[in-house]
Amino acid sequence: MRRAIVGLLALLPLPLVAQPPAADAAAPVPFALGERFTYDLKFGKLKVGEGTMETLGLESIRGIEAWHTRFRVRGGVPFYRVDDVLESWFARDGLYSLRFVQDLEEGGKVRERRYEMFPERQTFREGDAPEQPSVSAPLDDGAFLYFVRTLPLEAGQTYTFDRYFRPDRNPVVIKVLGRETVKVPAGTFQTVVIQPVIKSKGIFSEKGEARIWLTDDARRMMVQMKSKTKIGSLNLYLTSARHAPADATTR
Repeated sequence: MRRAIVGLLALLPLPLVAQPPAADAAAPVPFALGERFTYDLKFGKLKVGEGTMETLGLESIRGIEAWHTRFRVRGGVPFYRVDDVLESWFARDGLYSLRFVQDLEEGGKVRERRYEMFPERQTFREGDAPEQPSVSAPLDDGAFLYFVRTLPLEAGQTYTFDRYFRPDRNPVVIKVLGRETVKVPAGTFQTVVIQPVIKSKGIFSEKGEARIWLTDDARRMMVQMKSKTKIGSLNLYLTSARHAPADATTR
């Protein structure tokens, strides 16, 4: 479904490549406990399902306090149904992945994958398999959805990161395409448009040519997402946003 929904270049002059900002463990983030976004899933103009993106809580993973987030998309057309869940646990301080779960049902095929990341020794493990080499500050597909919300996202810039937890699929590229005013069921928003690309079949796959619209403000809410699939264009449009309480933890 990641390829079907967000498969998150062209023969154009290369834009300026911006270096990733230095990690700042104490920096505030634009999300907090209790945040929940809901979306209409559409195939063309036809509503075919729904999506959710939510911050579920703070949990301890091997003694490290971590954000627990979930991104889910359910629906489809009669001949192609999807029910995909991406769950991520990434460190509260430093925003690096510690655990990642994919439960994917796409076109009748079911796939479940569970990963543990060990940044301290730069390895990861899939299921019960032996550990494999990783990177020092890894990010998974779901965690990238939150990580990009912390970036400055200057129009015309391209940001590159060697942080995907599978080293052979780096670099991850975040292209800032520009700014647009968009209208979705939840309202009209000023947005910044990005194209994230990972060299994999993951949530930002090259084949999906995903576009993501984030609000051009401090919250960086995802209000719209579009991608190409083998059966056409499947898109998400924000229908409601539940923000975290004013006293919720944000750092």
